[in-house]
Amino acid sequence: MARNPKNIRNIVLLGHSGSGKTTLVENMLFEAHEINRIGSVDDNSSTSDYVEIEKDRHSSVYSSLMHVNWKDSKINIIDTPGSDDLVGESISSMKVADTAVLLVNAKYGVEVGTELIWEYVESFHLPTVIAINHLDSPQADYDRSVAQAIDRFGSKVVEVQYPLDAGANFSTIVDALRMVIYKFPAKGGKPTKEDIPASEMERAKELHNKLVEIAAENEEGLMERYFEEGTLSEDDLAKGLTIALANQQFFPIFCISAGKNMGSGRLMGFLNDIAPSPADRPEAKLEDGKTLACDPDKDTTLFIYKTISEANVGNVSYFKVYSGTIKTGDEVTNAENGTVERLNHIFISNGKNRSEIPQLVAGDLGVTVKLKNSHTNNTLNGKGVGRKIELIEFPEPRFRTAMVPPDKNSLEKVARALTIVHEEDPTLVVEHSVELKQTILHGQGQLHLDIVKAKIEKTFGLKIEFEKPKIPYRETIRQSVDEVYRHKKQSGGAGQFAELHMRIEPYHDGMPNPVGLSVRNSEVDELPWGGKLVFNWCIVGGTIDSRFSNAIKKGILMKMEEGPLTGSRCRDIRVSIFDGKMHPVDSNDMAFQLASTMAFKIAFKKANPKLLEPVFDLEVLSPEDMVGEVMGDLQTRRAMITGMDSEGHYQKINAKVPLSELFGYSSSLRSITQGRAKFKRSFSEYAETPPDVQKVLIDSHVDNDEHGEH
Repeated sequence: MARNPKNIRNIVLLGHSGSGKTTLVENMLFEAHEINRIGSVDDNSSTSDYVEIEKDRHSSVYSSLMHVNWKDSKINIIDTPGSDDLVGESISSMKVADTAVLLVNAKYGVEVGTELIWEYVESFHLPTVIAINHLDSPQADYDRSVAQAIDRFGSKVVEVQYPLDAGANFSTIVDALRMVIYKFPAKGGKPTKEDIPASEMERAKELHNKLVEIAAENEEGLMERYFEEGTLSEDDLAKGLTIALANQQFFPIFCISAGKNMGSGRLMGFLNDIAPSPADRPEAKLEDGKTLACDPDKDTTLFIYKTISEANVGNVSYFKVYSGTIKTGDEVTNAENGTVERLNHIFISNGKNRSEIPQLVAGDLGVTVKLKNSHTNNTLNGKGVGRKIELIEFPEPRFRTAMVPPDKNSLEKVARALTIVHEEDPTLVVEHSVELKQTILHGQGQLHLDIVKAKIEKTFGLKIEFEKPKIPYRETIRQSVDEVYRHKKQSGGAGQFAELHMRIEPYHDGMPNPVGLSVRNSEVDELPWGGKLVFNWCIVGGTIDSRFSNAIKKGILMKMEEGPLTGSRCRDIRVSIFDGKMHPVDSNDMAFQLASTMAFKIAFKKANPKLLEPVFDLEVLSPEDMVGEVMGDLQTRRAMITGMDSEGHYQKINAKVPLSELFGYSSSLRSITQGRAKFKRSFSEYAETPPDVQKVLIDSHVDNDEHGEH
């Protein structure tokens, strides 16, 4: 076990679905003698994909922490899912990694998922090794994959290796760093080292010299030695390349066939020798703008980057030690909520297999269980320390669906399950909408929410269904209307009486006072759901006592919260009360509240009302050959195209699309582009709903208001 941060390597495996990350992990564990046989995703025997839903899907759903001991180092390896819908798992893993291994499938080259991940790699400033995998596939095209990587990730992408025979008979890798070739048995396994043949020597030397130049550029002493001797020793080369990789000055390319365990041992050796340790990386950023050095002798600070809930265990917390040394039994304080947590157990992990250890030092990754009130994105500190590690920023949701619980008796259990799932997965946002009377789940896509559903059903035994979420429409008016309404009720004893003369008008900022009325008092309410209500009291001569004004306004607001057209909330309306009558005995707050509700409703329907719908800005990045299909689909969704532009190898389509038309867009876009396009969305504005759509919505609404005498 590493006791020095210099002997730790934190590696995250990234790549598009099917690029071979989980199989590569098996190779790495096998090469380091952590397992006796290489497991398979297909037969559910892999170390990394151990959760039931992963076995059902034969693919990674959660990030998984493994480790190997290699020479003098402990190498932590985080395997991540490749689906864009599960990007939260990759982002949290990148937060605590010090080097990324980005897998590229030689059959397909740089796919859209790879490009999406690269954006995050750049935002985390992660040193990155590119491993071109599936070189044993008959469809493998190494040269195309390299050309695409250089084209899309820049000129810092440099070949360290290249294959002699990519394709079905792949068995030979030229290594330009060590200037040897690795020759593998046909079925994979341990290679033999051989001399580079004369036919490849020129290409190999050219690549080798490029690596020497990259190494020499990073230290004055190395540059001088390079000029004097024309080359660098193996130690000097390693030293210079470590600096270059740590500073993202080069992204080396390696060749592997994870399916046949070819090349993974050499990749492990490079990560051990060249990849930066936590101590070689920039100091961790704190929320207050300061930084924190990776020092095992300083005050203790841990950061929880992942939380899962396991049956019979409870909360399992994955963390990085950013500073200090933690030991079993240590007490730490949650900087977010002040909870004191005792670390009764500290584990290192290989998938579901955990080994208890007495301590972990700064830079290392570990696991603990049964923390009382600490979750993903929480910082835990030793006594007297109050710092917070900068939070992981998760992407905004792109997909929404409504959740239907099995019955009313299960509501509390479902709410508890959703709380636990959100604590595990902050990319899931749970909204209990009072307005829509629905529980809305916001996630990254249909797959993301399907996995949430499966987890709730299997882990908590609760059967839930999804349905199309309602849309938060808004109602307003186009013209001014005066209305008189009398509320009169007599049923033995004291009755109810109230008469109101009300004017309603569409409101906009800066409009003049109502014509022909004398405004005695004006109140402007910013409505919680957006827009305004302006309430004018224009009573002259005391026909209605001003003490009833609050009740009248309350009646208006009640109807605005559940509008006359569709039950949606109303906005941007000015109401002026300018006349009326009251009774010395039968007039009271309730009478005037009911009268104002009905007067507003009747006037609203006469005032040429209109329905507004939420419209979102949509940005789609699509391969050029798919733009036609993407545009065609958008047209069926009432989209208004606002612009098109090129971005790298993609066409960027900007559009405004009603929220009601975005349901299922994630799945639709994936289907029509074979997963090669990506999108993001953000709320733009409320806009008028087309007449035909408005008519359908109004016709389907049943208004149950009580009517008085009119």
